[in-house]
Amino acid sequence: MIKRESLTSDISKLRKEYKQNFPQLYNIAEDSETVDTFKKVLRSYISTFTSIRKDNQKLRNAAVVRILNLIDHDDTFVDELSTGEKLPIRTIYYLWHFLRGTLNEDVSSDLFIDVYHQFELLMCPEIILPERSLVKRQMHRWPTGLDENVIAIRNAGIERIIGCLIRKIERRHAPSSKYQFEEGMSYEEKYRQVHEWWNTTRFHLAMAIKSPTELNFFLGYSLSDETMQLLAKAKKKGMPFFVTPYYLSLLNTRKEGFDDKTIRSYILYSNELVDTYGEIKAWEKEDVVIAEKPNAAGWLLPEGHNIHRRYPEVAILIPDSMGRACGGLCASCQRMYDFQSERLNFDFEALKPKETWDKKLRRLMHYFEEDAQLRDILITGGDALMSQDATLRKILEAVYKMAVRKRKANESRPEGEKFAELQRVRLGSRLLAYLPLRITDELVAILKEFKEKASVVGVSQFYIQTHFQSPLEVTPEAKRAIGAIQSAGWTITNQLVFTVAASRRGHTAKLRQVLNALGVVCYYTFSVKGFKENYAVFTPNSRSLQEQYEEKIFGIIPVDKRKELHSLIRNGYLLGKKLMHFLKENDLLFASTDRNVLNLPAIGKSMTFTTIGLTEEGQRILKFDHDASRRHSPIIDKIGEVYIKENKSIAAYLRQLKEMGEDIKEYHTIWSYTEGITEPRFSIYEYPDYSFGITDIMTNLELENH
Repeated sequence: MIKRESLTSDISKLRKEYKQNFPQLYNIAEDSETVDTFKKVLRSYISTFTSIRKDNQKLRNAAVVRILNLIDHDDTFVDELSTGEKLPIRTIYYLWHFLRGTLNEDVSSDLFIDVYHQFELLMCPEIILPERSLVKRQMHRWPTGLDENVIAIRNAGIERIIGCLIRKIERRHAPSSKYQFEEGMSYEEKYRQVHEWWNTTRFHLAMAIKSPTELNFFLGYSLSDETMQLLAKAKKKGMPFFVTPYYLSLLNTRKEGFDDKTIRSYILYSNELVDTYGEIKAWEKEDVVIAEKPNAAGWLLPEGHNIHRRYPEVAILIPDSMGRACGGLCASCQRMYDFQSERLNFDFEALKPKETWDKKLRRLMHYFEEDAQLRDILITGGDALMSQDATLRKILEAVYKMAVRKRKANESRPEGEKFAELQRVRLGSRLLAYLPLRITDELVAILKEFKEKASVVGVSQFYIQTHFQSPLEVTPEAKRAIGAIQSAGWTITNQLVFTVAASRRGHTAKLRQVLNALGVVCYYTFSVKGFKENYAVFTPNSRSLQEQYEEKIFGIIPVDKRKELHSLIRNGYLLGKKLMHFLKENDLLFASTDRNVLNLPAIGKSMTFTTIGLTEEGQRILKFDHDASRRHSPIIDKIGEVYIKENKSIAAYLRQLKEMGEDIKEYHTIWSYTEGITEPRFSIYEYPDYSFGITDIMTNLELENH
């Protein structure tokens, strides 16, 4: 009975499918005069399947539990955490009316398609056997930015873009700009000049494309009228638009060549994003900071929006510098709320540090110094590496001096009352993908100098936390940048957002593989956060679990080899070659050191959930629990159960894949992934033990009002 094609979306035809394939279920609904009777008889009927002793009984029992969960939670209300709405659950109520032909409400067929598959898995449980050879074939179809044919297509595109840049510079009226042609230069001389400028970061930032019409010009007028109208609407609403010539050169304007949808969906905005811009809310509620009041996680923070915090050990530092900008604006950016409020923007002159920033930096460092549990600082933005070298050096120097003072203060504190000392420093940057030319010898020298000094005062983990979204972003320039950072002794970790385009079979697996070959260690695979603005790019969490169990499984490190891999990564020297040797030796396609998670408001990263219902649109309603493997703010004990409504139905997601040219028969097992458990963190992401006992006291915490 397992179908390989999608079910019809026609309600009447779908009802006939139920009647034909689940006659007993259909009869129960017909014979039940009330929904309560239907639920009671249905529960009894479903429970009989646990006593059937047939093949795949474990899978059948799991299917029973899935349906009983839907019955148990029917006719209840839950507080949906992301929106704050009181959300009704009426899955079985709608099913009863649907089967009886009395459905009056505006309910999508997507709900009944999902329920259909749950009953199908009950009647005919399916064993999911991941095939290594299939995953390898799926990976093989995704090219990288290091492939010769891709490089050739892009080189031709760069020639077109350079021609566009020449015209742009000729038309500019910016006498203060250093990027101007001398009077009387021939076209050939202008061409050579732009070629020379092409290799500098500031040129790409100065020449960034900032309007839809300019974008279309640089893309050879290849954008559709519909896309142009949408981008014009975005501009009218004040949405920032910023794409460097380098990143634009990664796109493919030809009809043949390579599929650039994953990159393109990061540049081009969706209807939902444009429609909601101006009304976007902060998904991570702890990002909303009110002076002298604790955030949603209970932490008291200094004034302004420089520090974000959720966990006891770690805080995010967002400097008042060009680090509040990015090398481009990702359409699915988790901080779109901050761009909307203009706390993050692309006005580089306005973002240059003011004299007051030095004083504020000292106050922020004092906050870290006086906190009893902080041991990890993530400097990000925006983008940490957008800060100029002098500014970044100043920030790192302030962090170093703070670590020295904190360590010194501990000398006078008794055993068991000492404060946590700084162990980890991270720089969050997407510039390795967006603009790898930023990784200069001067920057590498700053990173190396800081590592050498900070290592002496107890800091042992130095990470560049980057974001490659596609194997196509791994270019020769990116490869060089990665090697340069590694030469400074810093470990590069990657996190990607599991957008629809990135979620296609084999895509994320291939990205892991190509990054591992360069010595980059994978950190997180994030589900897209689920507000309406991200509808177009949202991938259901069931697909993330499917990827975890059916693709990522071929990179799981054997238990007896994990210490060896840990040592390889910590050593860092020639990591790419050593990592590939390790993978070959252990017959792995890549190293599964990342965790598939959703970043939840207030309770953090988790993939521990159960599906308890479906909305009228067929979106799954998930009951989440926090990741019990790490420390949280004590507020976690006050929050209780967390409910999240997914952004779209699985059926709608599969339709998107089909429009992208995917064979959705390859995704047919997605329906069975209705609950998950958060994966453990790989050991390099754990904090090392101290040689002394630290206090249990949590400073800068206030929970009374929560």
